[in-house]
Amino acid sequence: MPKQKLLLNVCCIGCGVSVCKKLSSDYDVTLFFYNPNIFPADEYERRLAETRRVAKSMSLELIAGAYEHTMWRTAVQGLESELEGGARCPVCFRLRLEKTASLAAEKGFDIFASTLTVSPHKDARVINDIGLQLGKTYGVAYLASDFKKQGGFQESCKLSKELNLYRQDYCGCEFSLHERQLRKKYA
Repeated sequence: MPKQKLLLNVCCIGCGVSVCKKLSSDYDVTLFFYNPNIFPADEYERRLAETRRVAKSMSLELIAGAYEHTMWRTAVQGLESELEGGARCPVCFRLRLEKTASLAAEKGFDIFASTLTVSPHKDARVINDIGLQLGKTYGVAYLASDFKKQGGFQESCKLSKELNLYRQDYCGCEFSLHERQLRKKYA
């Protein structure tokens, strides 16, 4: 029996490499790099290049979405002072997952998912609630997950080291970057 076609939104391959490996055994996985939140543009390009490298090494198709940072800034307007994990994050998750669900429906994928839940800094319940809602809206199943469980995050760290992958030290947006810089300054 052929595997179901899964569209996997990849936030960053350093965290998501274990998810790609895990899901590839059960699904026909296509990676979707859509992250308009990432700042600055050279950081976006660096993360995309690493995703391309892993996609090639794992023989996975990769779809690179447009870098729509101005649109993302508009979506999170008024939430700039929120800390990582605050009210800005669900808006960002929804934006990326909606683009994934829409593309999955358009291209005839059976199911969609996200690597976001592998991060210990992300609330899997919030991400899964959004994904399940969007799955109903777009008529494509959403794979609810918490990929950080059962050592998933640690496995990503291990694989990243083995593959010499770039691992960023902030979520991606300029607000999380600023927050990280402040923590370092006052640590």
